[in-house]
Amino acid sequence: MDAIVIIVISLIIIWIMWSAVIGAGFEPTSKNLVTKMLEMAEIGPNDVLYDLGSGDGRIVIEAVKNYGASAVGIEADPIRVLWSRIFLFFNGIQDKSKIKWGNFFKEDIIEATAVTLFLGGKTNQKLKEKLVKELKPGTVVVSYIWTFYDWTPIEVNYRDRIYLYKIGTSNV
Repeated sequence: MDAIVIIVISLIIIWIMWSAVIGAGFEPTSKNLVTKMLEMAEIGPNDVLYDLGSGDGRIVIEAVKNYGASAVGIEADPIRVLWSRIFLFFNGIQDKSKIKWGNFFKEDIIEATAVTLFLGGKTNQKLKEKLVKELKPGTVVVSYIWTFYDWTPIEVNYRDRIYLYKIGTSNV
C-alpha cells in the first residue's frame, strides 16, 4: 500500500512540475489578478485574446464571460487542456473560446489583439521574436511577474507585478 501512495504522489508531482521543464510551471493566477490583467489590457468585445500557457483556462473564461472578448488558450499539458475544455463547456462559452493543445511557439497567434502570459523570464525572452513578428502593431501583451528584458512596459502595476507592453511602440 505504501508503494502505491508513493507512486501516486510521484506521478502528481511529475504532472505538476513537467511543464516547468518546457518553460512555465503551473501556478494558477488568482481571479483578482486575472481581472487586473484584463482591465490593464482594456479587453472588450472587439478583442481576440490569446493566453499563452493557459493552464486551467481561467483567463480565457474571464475574458469571454465578463469582457465579451473572443479568446484562445494554448496549453502544452493535455490534462489541463481537457480540464479547460470542460470548464468552457460548463460556462457555455465554447462558441467564443477554445483551448488548443500544443506548443505556443509553433501556434499561429496572428489574430490576437491582446496576449496574456505568466511564463518564465527565459521563456519570455525566447518568445519576443515571435510576438514582434506575428502580432500587429498596437497589440497589447500583458505579462504577470516576468518582464521582457530590454523592452520597456507602457504601464506597470508594481504592487501586483503586472506589465503591459504594446507591439510597435518605440520601446518594443
